[in-house]
Amino acid sequence: MISKLKKLLTLCALSAATLNASKALADKPSANNLPVLSQSIDSQPNIIFFIADDMLPRHFNCLPQGKGKNLTPNIDRLAREGTIMLEQHVASPVCTPSRYNVLTGNYASRANNAWFKQTTAKEGQTIVEFNTHIIPSDTTLPKLLQQAGYTTGMAGKNHVVDVHDLKRFPNFDGSAKAPENVSKLKANHDHVCQAIREVGFDYADRVYHNNPDFLGLHEVAVQNMDWITEGGVNFLNQKHDEPFFLYIATTVPHGPTAEKRSWNANPLISAVGYLDEAPKAQPARHTIPTRLKAAGLPVNDNTANMLWLDDAVGALLDTLEASGKLDNTIFFFFSDHGQNSKGTVYQGGVHDPSIVWKKGGFPVGATSDALVSIVDFAPTILDMAGYDHSDVSFDGKSFLPYLNGTPQKEGRVLYFELGYARGIRIGDWKYMAIRYPDAVENMTLAERTQVLNEWNAERRRKHLNTVTEDPSQPFSHLTAIPGGGDAEKRSTGSYPSYFDRDQLYDLSKDPREQVNLAKNQEYAQKLAEMRAELQKQLNTLPGTFGDLKK
Repeated sequence: MISKLKKLLTLCALSAATLNASKALADKPSANNLPVLSQSIDSQPNIIFFIADDMLPRHFNCLPQGKGKNLTPNIDRLAREGTIMLEQHVASPVCTPSRYNVLTGNYASRANNAWFKQTTAKEGQTIVEFNTHIIPSDTTLPKLLQQAGYTTGMAGKNHVVDVHDLKRFPNFDGSAKAPENVSKLKANHDHVCQAIREVGFDYADRVYHNNPDFLGLHEVAVQNMDWITEGGVNFLNQKHDEPFFLYIATTVPHGPTAEKRSWNANPLISAVGYLDEAPKAQPARHTIPTRLKAAGLPVNDNTANMLWLDDAVGALLDTLEASGKLDNTIFFFFSDHGQNSKGTVYQGGVHDPSIVWKKGGFPVGATSDALVSIVDFAPTILDMAGYDHSDVSFDGKSFLPYLNGTPQKEGRVLYFELGYARGIRIGDWKYMAIRYPDAVENMTLAERTQVLNEWNAERRRKHLNTVTEDPSQPFSHLTAIPGGGDAEKRSTGSYPSYFDRDQLYDLSKDPREQVNLAKNQEYAQKLAEMRAELQKQLNTLPGTFGDLKK
C-alpha cells in the first residue's frame, strides 16, 4: 500500500542529485546527545508552523488525489524541496483537540480546562470534542521554546486557548459599524490575544477566536486571509536577536467558502470589524481568477481559496527571504486533520500527511514512511531547537531521527480518541471501539428532542444549516446530538460498520475500512491483541471507557 503511494508521489520527489547531496550531509553529535539537524542549519533554527483548516487530499498537488488540480506554487515548493510525511496521523480529527495536540504534545483527554473536566466528572468517560482547551497552567510548546531562548508569535485561528468573559452580542444581525459593536469586537480580540500570550506566546495579533460564523455578528462572518497573513508578516519583520517560532493558523479552506464570504469578500472586514485600509501582505485578490485561468485551471471557490491560502505561504517565505532568514528556517505545513471522514477515527479522519521543509532538504529525502502522530510535533520541534525536554511528559515522540535518515523500528502504536470513539493502529492493523456512557445510551426520546431542538435553534440563529429534525436518529461517534453534528455530517453512518461497537481492519487489504473483521471468528486472536493494546493506552489516560476501562 505504501509503495504504491510512493510511486504516485514521484512528482514531489527531489532530483537524484539533490537527494544524494542531502544524504551526504553528516550529522554532528550534540553535547547533550539530542538528535541534531544537518550542517546546513544552525543549532537553533527559526521555526514556522503553518496549520491550515480542513484541507482535503485533493487540495495537495503533491498527493495523488490532488495532482494538477491546484495552483499552489509555494506549497508545491515546500513539498518538492522538503519531506512529505506520508504516514502522518492526527489523534482527534476536529479543530480544537488537534490544535491542543500540536501545542502541548499530549492527547486532548489530558485537558485541564473547567468545561472538559466538568464533562468528565459528570460522565466518568472523557469526551474529546470542541471542549479541550489550553489554560495558563498547562505546559505548552511555546512556553518551552521561550525557555530555549525563542521569541514566540501567533496569528490566525485560535479555537483552542481557553478564553472567558467575552462580550456578547444580543443581535447576531446587528451592524458591525455600530459603536457598541465595534467596541465589543475590538475588546474581544484584545482579550483573546491576552489569553494567547498567557500560554506562551510573546506576540499575538490578527486572531480569529473561532470560525468566522462564531464571532458574534453575521456581518463579520467572512474570511480574511490577508489580514491573518499580515499579522504573521509583522511578527517576522520585528527585530529578532534570538531565534523565533511562529504559529500561524488559517481559517480557510474551512467554510464559509462562497466567493463573497471568502476569497472575494470585502477585504476591509475582519474579526475586529471594518479596517481603515485593506491588508497588502498578499497579492491582490482580484488577480486570483486571472492567475488560475493562466494556469489552465477552473475558477471556483475551491481553486480560488487554495490559491489565496498559498499566497499566504508565499508571503511568509518572501518575507524570510528578503530578511536573509529563510536559509535558517524550518517550515512545517500541516492541515488540522483529515477531512474525508472528519469527526471519526477512520483513516479518512486521522490520516493527514504533512510537509517539513528546510533549505537543502532532510537526509531521509523527499518522503518518509514513518508512522507518526500529531503529538510528535512538539518534541520534534524542541529537538530541532536543541532543547533538552527529557524531564517533560509528552505523549508524542520526536520524529527528527526519521528526518535524519534513521529507519523507524516496527511496533509504533498510534492512538486515536474522539467523542465516543477510541482506536489504535499498529502497522497495517487498525482497531476501533465505540462506547457511549449510560446517560447517552439511555437518553429518552423527550431528552433527545430537547437536545436536538436547542442545537437546531442556535444553528438557525446564526444562519447555519441543520442536519436533521428527527430526534430518533442515531448518534454519531463525535456528539450526543441525534443525527450527529454539522462537523461530522458527511461521515455519520457513511461506513458499512459505522454503528458497530468493535471494528477491526487490515489496512493492507482494506485501506478504506469497508470490511469489519471483528465479526469474523478467524480474526478473534488479532481482535483480542488489538483490544488489549488499546486498553494499555487507555490505562495511561484520564477517564473511563465503557467495558474497556472501568
